[in-house]
Amino acid sequence: MEGKQFELGDVVQMKKAHPCGANEWEILRLGMDIRIKCVKCGRSVLLPRRDFERNMRKVLRSKGGES
Repeated sequence: MEGKQFELGDVVQMKKAHPCGANEWEILRLGMDIRIKCVKCGRSVLLPRRDFERNMRKVLRSKGGES
């Protein structure tokens, strides 16, 4: 494992875009499951951590403002 790459409040890019056309997701909950919210339409999805880590491409904007 590469360590912690993301944290609560970060905006991440996933491999597949949401059906609304957006590809930016905000992390709302961290744990065994991770809840992410589509930045464009506001729909939230709960994913197992393993699936989230496999499908996340990169952190677009971190909570602290870096990146």
